[in-house]
Amino acid sequence: MRRHPPDPTGRTSVTDEQQRPPAAVVFDALGAAYEKAFADSEAHRRSLEWLLGRLAPGSRVLDVGSGTGRPTAETLAGAGHEVLGVDVSPVMVELAARQVPSASFRCVDVRELPLDVASFDAVCVYFSLLQLDRSEQADVVRRLARALVPDGLLVLATVPLDVEGVEGVFMGQPVRVTSFGAPDLVAVAEEAGLDVLEREETLFTPAHPHAGPEPHVFLYCRRRRADTTDA
Repeated sequence: MRRHPPDPTGRTSVTDEQQRPPAAVVFDALGAAYEKAFADSEAHRRSLEWLLGRLAPGSRVLDVGSGTGRPTAETLAGAGHEVLGVDVSPVMVELAARQVPSASFRCVDVRELPLDVASFDAVCVYFSLLQLDRSEQADVVRRLARALVPDGLLVLATVPLDVEGVEGVFMGQPVRVTSFGAPDLVAVAEEAGLDVLEREETLFTPAHPHAGPEPHVFLYCRRRRADTTDA
């Protein structure tokens, strides 16, 4: 993405901010505070244990919206897997590269990320689609499913609310959120060629003074071996 030359005063120009994806603006501002706020998510940890119990040694894993690299990339790379983390926020990517040198990270919008068919053994998508519209979310899940090897695994987590383009505040940052209710999210996954093996719904309160309780849903998925979407 082309960036404007920096303002000599150190300020970011309005034009520059308008050109950047909204998620990049939000998560550049949050930085390491996001990791601290979600560090105690037991459901997230359980989902990683679920993956670790099923992945062959040295598996290729894509972490979409990799944030600071913790806990996802750190846990998986620490277990010997080959992890590529992608995030739209350059601040997050810089933090992740410093904190998890055993994984690789790229600053890229997942909508623009080239994905070869059957190139990953597993994909993680933790709360990273909420600022995309519904058609974009469904398209990303389809592309990620195609990027899995047959029987490859995908963990998808989000806030399961039936909302579209709702303005709100997240940890003190203005956001525009779109999501699916849990049954509709299951349908999105299934239409993408995934079998939903398990579903966990929980309530989590981030450790942040401007955060309240959030409903979370985690889908544990496997790519169908006979997937007609590849035809």
